[in-house]
Amino acid sequence: MNKHERESKIELYGNGYEMLMDTLKDIPREIWKFKPEPKEWSVHEVLVHLADSESNAALRARKLIVEPGGTFMGYDQDKWAIELDYHEQSYEDALETLRLVRKTTYELLKKQPDEVFEHTAKHPEYDEPYTFEKWLNIYSGHIPGHIEQIKNNYKIWRDRVG
Repeated sequence: MNKHERESKIELYGNGYEMLMDTLKDIPREIWKFKPEPKEWSVHEVLVHLADSESNAALRARKLIVEPGGTFMGYDQDKWAIELDYHEQSYEDALETLRLVRKTTYELLKKQPDEVFEHTAKHPEYDEPYTFEKWLNIYSGHIPGHIEQIKNNYKIWRDRVG
């Protein structure tokens, strides 16, 4: 990834929260706990997941910056959603967590020298070193991917309800 591509990904990462909020304006609250299938996530669960995921991502970014070569903590996102009872957590708090954590990480990313983006760490889910480029590719696309999931939930709900 060259410098221009990295800067574009950082900007996409930085715009994620606003993109999500723009999407949520079009999603009626009455469907936020609708699950298209029992093992699929509702909008509400997606929002709480994003807060948890973003918190983990922020720690990983900081570890890549400060302690390259270190080891990340893995987590089972589906188990977290069930065991932490995402539907009983506040989506408002989740959105505020997401906003603040993403904002501070975005500001941090913009200030890093080029060589920091060559850092790697060990991730329990990957055999090869986990690069900062991989981190940036995953998390710049994370919210846009869940936006598509949210829109799909709404479409399925509309198709079923009429």
